[in-house]
Amino acid sequence: MAAPSPGPREILAPSPEAGRRAAASSSGHRGLLWRLRDKQCRLGLFEIGPGHELHQVMCLMQAGLWAATQVSMDHPPTGLPTEEDFSEVLTQVHEGFELGTLAGPAFARLRRSLGLAEEDYQAALGPGRPYLQFLSTSKSKAIRAGWRVPGNREKQVKSGHHPQVGEGREEEWPETGPGQDGPRGRIRICAPHLTPSPLPGVHSLRVARGKKKYFIVMQSVFYPAGRIAERYDIKGCEVSRWVEPAPEGSLLVLVLKDLNFQGKTINLGPQRSWFLRQMELDTAFLRELNVLDYSLLMAFQRLHEDERGPGSSLIFRTARSIRGAQSAEESGAQNRRLLPDAPNALHIVDGPEHRYFLGLVDLTTVYGLRKRLEQLWKTLRYPGRTFSTVSPACYARRLCQWVEAHTE
Repeated sequence: MAAPSPGPREILAPSPEAGRRAAASSSGHRGLLWRLRDKQCRLGLFEIGPGHELHQVMCLMQAGLWAATQVSMDHPPTGLPTEEDFSEVLTQVHEGFELGTLAGPAFARLRRSLGLAEEDYQAALGPGRPYLQFLSTSKSKAIRAGWRVPGNREKQVKSGHHPQVGEGREEEWPETGPGQDGPRGRIRICAPHLTPSPLPGVHSLRVARGKKKYFIVMQSVFYPAGRIAERYDIKGCEVSRWVEPAPEGSLLVLVLKDLNFQGKTINLGPQRSWFLRQMELDTAFLRELNVLDYSLLMAFQRLHEDERGPGSSLIFRTARSIRGAQSAEESGAQNRRLLPDAPNALHIVDGPEHRYFLGLVDLTTVYGLRKRLEQLWKTLRYPGRTFSTVSPACYARRLCQWVEAHTE
């Protein structure tokens, strides 16, 4: 059978019941083991089961994602990536809803390059495995849910507006520019080093004749979650950047914000210079895309004695910044470092006493007319105070200044 043609297209999807049966047969006894394994990490998470307000839409999402992944399994992309791979929009029509897949061939290639089998990806996203809702301290109306993917990978799905920047990581792929709001927009498979990786897909969901909602699949920065002491969402400003901490002795896990971090520092030791440089590179990249309002997610855990120092045998490979060197002049701009031999190594930076989990997230807000008007309104409402809605250049500079002031 010929491979699916590029560009917007609409097809009838397999029955969601087929997805449920396939998921049930593939999960089997693993489901119980995963539930037991996840139980200790579910503080601050709530299972989206029957009776939950999001249960119906999550069931539709699961069925749709199962069918969407089946397309890439039946028609795996071959050869070199093309521009059409980045602009394809596949719409699958189900009973009562439709699910769109943006740049499906491009993301299928990315998943394959990262060693994520389509079968495992489908089993994790599809019917038969519950989603978990995150207890969010964000003021936005975005919905966050999560699940565990085979192979010690934890994924999240976040709802939002049409993604004008698609996050991912594949340096050899062509940079097609930021996407546009519409079915012909391209997804840019390119991202800063510190962003969640891998980012396996971008989709849309429309229930009946309702409004189309977009959601992004991405890896959790805070993985593995064991021994993590505190979690922070940093934007480098002060308005609405305080979260009331959980009562002492409470087991509730909250993501704190900038004002909660006052008086504290991130002790990276020799890794500090690498991190400062990487923040400069990443925020410059986002500034070029006219993006703002992203966050630096941060968490830390105390290292065991055998994890400290050069004799720990944790270091095993190097990583470079997002931009592949195109010339001898550009090679000097690469920002290399040694990675710890641990899961989620790209987002782990070991200091003398603590292991830090660091990543830039929420990269889909473009500085358009709406944000410019919001900036004007906040300037009048909060004179002399710092808030998140500023120009991309100011946002990038301010976040880098925050990092420099709070690291040692």
